[in-house]
This record gives sequence, C-alpha cells and structure tokens, in this order.
Amino acid sequence: MGGSRAQLNKPHKSRFSTKSSRNLHKTSVKDKSRIAKSERNVAKGARAARLQRNKMLREQKKAALLKEKRASSSSTSAPLVILLFGLSASVNVESLAEDLLRVLSNDGAGDVSSTVASSEYKMRITVLKAPHGDLLSCMEMAKVADLIVFVASTISLYEENASDFGYIDSFGSQCLSVLRQLGLPNTAVFLRDLPSDQKGKNELKKLSISNLAGEFPEDCKFYPADTKDELHKFLWLFKEQRLTVPHWRNQRPYLMSQKVDVVADGLNSGKCTLLLTGYLHAHSLSVNQLVHVSGAGDFQLQKIEILKDPNLLKLRKESDAMDSDDMEVVRSMDPDFMTQEPLVVENVPDPLAGEQTWPTEAEMAEADRNQKQKRLKKRILPRGTSEYQAAWIVDETDDEGSASGSDTDGGMVLDETEDYFRGPKETDNSDVDDDDQGSLDDRDADEETDMDSVMMEDDNLTREQIEEEIKKIKAAHAEDEEFPDEVDTPLDIPARKRFAKFRGLKSFRTSSWDPKESLPPEYARIFAFDNFAKTQKHVFAKFLDMKQENRDDCVPAGQYVRLHIKEVPTPVASKLCLLAKAVPIIASGLFQHESKMSVLHFSIKKHDTNDAPIKSKEELVFHVGFRQFVARPIFSTDDMNSDKHKMERFLHAGRFAVASIYAPISFPPLPLIVLKIAEGSAAPALAAVGSLRCIDPDRIILKKIVLTGYPQRVSKLKASVRYMFHSPEDVRWFKPVEVYTKCGRHGRIKEPVGTHGAMKCTFNGVLQQHDTVCMSLYKRAYPKWPEHRFPILDT
Repeated sequence: MGGSRAQLNKPHKSRFSTKSSRNLHKTSVKDKSRIAKSERNVAKGARAARLQRNKMLREQKKAALLKEKRASSSSTSAPLVILLFGLSASVNVESLAEDLLRVLSNDGAGDVSSTVASSEYKMRITVLKAPHGDLLSCMEMAKVADLIVFVASTISLYEENASDFGYIDSFGSQCLSVLRQLGLPNTAVFLRDLPSDQKGKNELKKLSISNLAGEFPEDCKFYPADTKDELHKFLWLFKEQRLTVPHWRNQRPYLMSQKVDVVADGLNSGKCTLLLTGYLHAHSLSVNQLVHVSGAGDFQLQKIEILKDPNLLKLRKESDAMDSDDMEVVRSMDPDFMTQEPLVVENVPDPLAGEQTWPTEAEMAEADRNQKQKRLKKRILPRGTSEYQAAWIVDETDDEGSASGSDTDGGMVLDETEDYFRGPKETDNSDVDDDDQGSLDDRDADEETDMDSVMMEDDNLTREQIEEEIKKIKAAHAEDEEFPDEVDTPLDIPARKRFAKFRGLKSFRTSSWDPKESLPPEYARIFAFDNFAKTQKHVFAKFLDMKQENRDDCVPAGQYVRLHIKEVPTPVASKLCLLAKAVPIIASGLFQHESKMSVLHFSIKKHDTNDAPIKSKEELVFHVGFRQFVARPIFSTDDMNSDKHKMERFLHAGRFAVASIYAPISFPPLPLIVLKIAEGSAAPALAAVGSLRCIDPDRIILKKIVLTGYPQRVSKLKASVRYMFHSPEDVRWFKPVEVYTKCGRHGRIKEPVGTHGAMKCTFNGVLQQHDTVCMSLYKRAYPKWPEHRFPILDT
C-alpha cells in the first residue's frame, strides 16, 4: 500500500540526536527550516517568579530567626530556664548547680541566687535542680524548662561498688519516658566524674556517648562538665544555640513563681488572695483572663502589678542592684468587670426547661386516691398467666370475672402493687415479692455494677484488708483478659430485671443508637458545642488579635509581675506556700471556655513500668499541659468504622484505648500524663501516657455483657440450650435478641423448654456439642463525676 495510508513505524530513539532534530516537532508548517516560536519565555517568567518567591521566604525566615534570637537575648525577655536532671541517684546536682551559677555570676564564693544576669554572656538564666525520686516535681520543672541538661556520672565504669545502676537507674528511665511524652525542649548531656588524664578522659567520653546516644534526640550534644573551663565553653555554645520548645507550651502565657504570698480576705473568711511573683513567659497575659494554678484550680485575677526587674543585664555592681524585699511597683492593672472572663464551671440546669405544666394539688390528691384504689383491687387470672400477659387484660374483664364468682381456686391472684416508684410509707405497708425487692435493690446498685471489685473507700482499712482487695482486683483483671465481657445470670433476680437497662443490637457497627437518649443528670451540668473545631479556631484567632493589638489590659511577655489571684480557698493557699519551697508554682493563662466542664476524650496507653491493674471509674490524676485535675475515666476502644465504641473494664497493657472523663475544657493538642495515688503511699505512681483527642459529649460508649449457655441436646441445626436463663419468662423476654456461638454459628431463640430456663434454638449451621452459645447485650456507659476536681490537697 502506498500514499498517505502507508505504514509509518516509530523510529528508534536517537541517543546522540541534535538539538534541532529533537525540536523538529515544533517546526512551523509554513517554513520547515525555521523552528516555531515556543512558550519558553512563559516558562522563564514562571521560573523567575518561583525563584523570587523562594528568596523572599528565605529572607522572611532569616529575619524571623534573627528577631527570635535578639528577643531571647535581650534585656526585656524572661530569663532562660535550665533544668539539671540527674540520670541516677549518684549524680550530685547540687554541686553542679553551684558551679554553673558561679561561672555565670563571676563570683568565686558566697551564696548565689538561682536567677543570674550575666553581663559576660549577655543573658539571664534561672537554674533549677530536679529532685531525684520526686516524679511530680520533675514534671512541673520540665514543663517550664528551656533547656534540660541530663547529668550522667561515669564513676560506675571504673568503680566496682557502683557498677549496679550504670548511667541511668529505674527512676531516670521512667522520667525520660515521661519527658518525651511532654515534649522535649533543647537538651544537652553533662558527663561528670571523668578521669583527670586526657587519654582516659577521651576514651571514657567516647564510651559514654556510644552508650547514651540512643536515649536522647539526634541533635543532643554531650559535654564534659567537671571544671569551670568546661562549663564556660558550654555556656558560650549555648548562647549561640537556637531554642525550640514544645508547640503546646507556646500557645499560652505562663508564669513560674519565684515568690508566693497570701493575703487574707476580710470579706470572706474561707477565701484569701494568692500572690505569685515571677517572670511572664511565651505570650502577653490579660488581667481579664482566667488563670490556672497547677493543682489548685481555675481563678480570676484581682489585679496585675508590673514590678521593677531585679535581674537587669545592665546592672554590673551589687550596689546598683535592687533589694528583692523592697520591690517597686512600676504599673498596676485592674480588670474591667464588663469584659472580664466569668468563672463558669458548671451549667445550671432549669428544671422547667421541658415546658411541662406542673400538676395542681387537687390533681395530685386525685392521683393518690386512684393509686390506693388500684392497689386494693385484686385480679383473678387463669393459671399460668405471666405478668406480661396480665398487663394486656383490661379492667372491665377483671370486674366481670370477679362479679361472676367463678372458681377462684384454679386461677392465680396477682396483686397490682408492683410499682417501682412508691413512696417510703407505701413501701413499708405493702407486700412486695422477693424478686421485686431484689429488683429494687438492683436498681439502686445498678450504677455500681461498673465498679465491681473496686477497693472499699474506707480510711480505716487494715493492711490485710487492703491486700485482699488488691488480690480481688488483680483476679478480676486476669478474668477480664481471659473471658472478656462474660457475666453470669443471677439465680435470685430475674434476668429481665437484672439486665433491664441493656438491649440487643443486630449489628454493633451499623445499628443506630440515639446519642441524646436517656442521658444522666451529669449531662445537665456540662457544656457542648455545635461545632467544636470552629469554636477552637475562633478562640485562637481572638487570642492572636489580643496579642497584636497591644491593649492596655495586657502585660507583655518578659515582664517581672505579681499576680493577685482572688478567692483562693485558704487551705489550698497554705498548701501552695509549702509546695513552693520545693517546686515552683506555675500559673498559666486560659482561653475562653476553658474553665467549663465537658466530656474530654484522651488517647491513652498504659505505661510499661506500671503492672498494677487500672480499672474504669478509678480515681486518677490527669496532667494535661500545665493543668492538673482529678477524674474518674471510663476506657473504651477506638472503632474507626463505627459511631459506637465498646467499653473496656480495665486499661490493658500493650494497646491504646480512649479514656473519657468529666473535666474542664482544654483545646488540643496537649500531652497527657496520668498518675495514680497508690494505696498506703503519698507519692503518685505513673499510670499511663497519651494526648488529648477531642471533646465530644455525644461519643457513644457501650458496655457489653455476654450471657453464655451450653447445648444440652443437639440435632443438626437445632439445639436445646440451658444455663443462660433460669426461668421461661426470661427466655420469652430475650427471644428477639440474636444468639451466636464461639465457633461462628448464628441463630435465634425459638421457644422455652420446661420451667428451669432451658430454650430451643435454631442455627445457620450444624452445632457442635462442645460449643458455647452466647448472647450480647449493650447499654450506654458514662464517666463518673469526680468528688473533688483538683489534687492539691491530696499531695
């Protein structure tokens, strides 16, 4: 074939083709010898714009970095906080802190304050010493540290009597994991007790770095710190280092107290005014904001006083320094009561919000008379009539039966006095069946079914009783791991009454459950948002606007201030004054709505060092950012493809769970540390770690129970099952619920058999004799409201 229909094969790719041949497809039709005009000029313009934009971004980052560096080293910035943390008990942190402060102050002898303004290094530094063995104090100091210096002793490598603990002991390892969870700022490692000869010193330093490098971030540097020259070298390198702190800490203003005072309140004998003096960090603080005092709660500010800075860089002589006992007030700010954030903790529900008319006294009296007449009336029913069937028989039929005077010996007399809402007098004068009385007791104790085998809340328990309760909790924890959710049907209480609040679900994932149905009374005391993400975005934008406006009611960061915190309970203030001698008290500013109670959900994991069982609704201390509060959480799974989540009775090791609590609102992201007050010990133990996930009161958590029965006789697809229920009425009550077996068969209840609770079931496959028949029931679970919200009086 020829012409235009001739086959044109694709030529081989030319490896050494010329530029003109590669651009042959751009050749103009009119002039084959001239290459057509391309869009290269447009590409050149786009490339130039891209290069210009990248250059502008680099200059902006460089300017921001220079501004940050100047701000951190200027006289208006707050002193940098260095925390000295000993990795083992053999490290002498006290002597290291004294050497470091003397190098900064150029003072060879005498006492040196913990905050020093060094004119040589042109920076102000506060040195904190972490007490070894005190987990709570180490956590509080790490929250405000700009640099954490981990101090390791190398004496264990060349002394036989110190070879047991190595570089890091058990407490040091535990604290390292906690600090990683909180978020590490800049870090450094000091090596102490190195040999005096240079060769041995270098070899031991290399060995220490190789052993410790895996425990710290990649950018962490190691420094020998035995002499003042080595500390001097470290300070010059630290001066040029760029500081990075966790993101959650840069979101809120905070103050680390250097002095704590209390002023009595003349109007209220049980309250006082707490005075916290120190430097303001991170952001500006408004006098109209709420503040949280760590471990004590949320409070309003009475006023803020800006004091003259006692540690100025320009002061080089002691005669020019200001006496710390006579602090001069530069400026004082009082709140505006029209714009001050109100301290709202709980919602006050309106009992008439349902728009239901209240009955009159005449209507209530008539209802009481009708109830008494109904209670005295007897009903004669055929033998074998159940209570459920009797409820459908109308009163006219009963009247006719009683008037006819028919045979009363062959019928069952039912007393229509079954009312679960009787008053005290009526209950005493009426005859109640044992089953009904058991139901009454069970209704009162139903809220405690989630607290099975919880340790008795009695301060007078003996040591033997405490050990016995701990054994019971551990046994329940082991049983929950081996047979999760399985419960036994009681013999003395009908199952339809014992499990009246439970219901069956055809599918846990797809079946519907109304989140607003049958809410507990605690839900009337909390707050909820229609769109929490939008609210959080609005609150953050409002806070940034307040920072940029430089308003008169705001104190800029870096100022030396005194916070007057009003209406603090006197016992709490006294406890804070005692704690301030060992650990600095932290006061942090709160965003709008952060004092209000809601339902918070945390992603949580049990810590590896904790082998004690942690039960749902057990009292724990939650550290969320700067805040501390007491809560009684319930644990649940995190089902990604479902709007319902199964409750876990225990927090099991090795897997994540979701902890839901009633607590003040906190805007994520925030780290979480959970502490548990051990029985017989005042020091809290590390229980779990995690982070704040979301705030959602409508998150559905379902408690699951599994009733089990065993096949008595099996005939292919049919089986007679016993021991799941103990009465035929219970079988009929739970007949609509689907049953399944542990081997994967599904079926339904057909009918009861006999009078002892056996039942006939049909399945979708052949049932084996050794199989177990199960029935899953669900009810919604809620956290428990804490008896007290803050842990200051428990420490």
